[in-house]
Amino acid sequence: MTSIRELEDVVRQQQEELDSLRQEVARWRGQYDGGRKRDIAYTNSASEVPPLYTALDLEDSAGTAFETPGAWPFTRGIHPTGYRGKLWTMRQFAGFGTARETNQRYKFLLSQGQTGLSVAFDFPTLMGYDSDHPRSEGEVGKCGVAISSLADMETLFEGIPLDKVSTSMTINGPAIILLCFYIAAAEKQGVEASRLQGTVQNDILKEYMAQHAWCFPIEPALRLIVDGFDWCATHAPNWNTISISGYHIREAGSTAAQELAFTLADGFTYVERGIARGLDVDEFAPRLSFFWDIHNDFFEEIAKLRAARRIWARHLKERYGAKNPRSWMMRFHSQTAGVTLTAQQPMNNVVRVAYQGLAAVLGGTQSLHTNSMDETLSLPTEAAVQVALRTQQILAFETGVPNVMDPLGGSYYVEALTDQLEREAEQLFAQIDEIGGVVKGLEDGWFQKRIAESAARQQWEIEQRRKLVVGVNEFVTEEPELTIPILRIGQEAEEEQRAKMAALRASRDNDLCARNLEALRMAARGTENVVPRILDCARSYCTLYEIRAALEDVFGAYREPVFF
Repeated sequence: MTSIRELEDVVRQQQEELDSLRQEVARWRGQYDGGRKRDIAYTNSASEVPPLYTALDLEDSAGTAFETPGAWPFTRGIHPTGYRGKLWTMRQFAGFGTARETNQRYKFLLSQGQTGLSVAFDFPTLMGYDSDHPRSEGEVGKCGVAISSLADMETLFEGIPLDKVSTSMTINGPAIILLCFYIAAAEKQGVEASRLQGTVQNDILKEYMAQHAWCFPIEPALRLIVDGFDWCATHAPNWNTISISGYHIREAGSTAAQELAFTLADGFTYVERGIARGLDVDEFAPRLSFFWDIHNDFFEEIAKLRAARRIWARHLKERYGAKNPRSWMMRFHSQTAGVTLTAQQPMNNVVRVAYQGLAAVLGGTQSLHTNSMDETLSLPTEAAVQVALRTQQILAFETGVPNVMDPLGGSYYVEALTDQLEREAEQLFAQIDEIGGVVKGLEDGWFQKRIAESAARQQWEIEQRRKLVVGVNEFVTEEPELTIPILRIGQEAEEEQRAKMAALRASRDNDLCARNLEALRMAARGTENVVPRILDCARSYCTLYEIRAALEDVFGAYREPVFF
């Protein structure tokens, strides 16, 4: 048994070692300050980065020295087996033109070893408009696949068994409608909702904050999300009902700490709304997932993901009283940063994406999309998306990185940066509470202004050459024309969709559609969960805009206030 004297000797020895280290660091600092340094900004996304980290930076923290993967608070990962048990899902975001064309791309990706599907919808679909709506003109199929009804969803997944594949759908304003299309398409295949696996993004708060693809005002939009939580908890227990997304916040110009804090604050808001509905937090929290941007600063991104898991676990357990360990675990998808891709020297994007993908894996992502080299110019070609997928496969099978869980755990820099980002997030949480919470902050433009300020500062740093971007403000070459092929989407998709919509309206039971739409309006006026009513509309081939319009009749449409 260790005596008190022996313990005192150990503490004294440790203190002496730290005092010696302080002297050594002070001596080094003098050499560093007197040395010649390059005239650039040594910063991450927000602040200056010290040139050296030592044990002194962890003097008040043990870091993760006494933590293991798969155990509270999950800083080092949510699974005890890490990637030795299961590799991350390789889920390339894809969609263009018509459902038929995108179905062919999905089959190509699956044949190349992709392990999950991720649906990119075109802009009309993202906004809840049918392909033949006047506001859709010129945009059909251009930035994703056009889905206007159950018929399109059936075509999108024709020949792809929905009980065998996991599907992620990046849709927000009309998310609950597209989810119902998907459920109804699965039913057509004989697959019950309880057997479906996947995610619908469905994160409306970040739309008001950053991306701006909305339909309804904030409060009714939140109601629809909680209706989804409620219905799926019983009928689709394996489906992730929301992917709380920092990606678009970061793409709009936020710092890493802002992405971390604003996204988690959105997540807490969804939890609070679910509890306010009367749901047990452990009924719906295990199916909440997250979506993070993986930007250029390698170590900051790894630390951000580690801090995110720890913060979520602590708040769900201590603040919201979750008792199920699955409620504490943050599961997330990651995507390499589209905003970092350059049109200049596009082949360089392959290298950027590889480093960002490595950061996501070292940070413990459960799912990953690696951007294609041409995505700053167009939707990706088949050749470009194959390179992006191969980037993940080389990372998974050739580098040895997945062999060890949280391999940067214990790094002075990574541990200190994890702690720092956690502190900065907590400071931002306090500010959000002071302004009245997330919804009030959105209504007043507080979040929008903070993101805009950060974006302006980052652009200034590039313009002043404080931050260097290869091929843009450094190592620039003359490029008279593009040297890579570009995918062009013509008007054929819009013409085909218009013809399909006309045929659909002529062949369906329009009286049944009218009755189901009116039943949906009645449900929306009251407190009834609207998901069963939307499902009835989907099954009878009501279109996306018809369902949106029925809800808009009751909820109204959102118009963003002017903040700037």
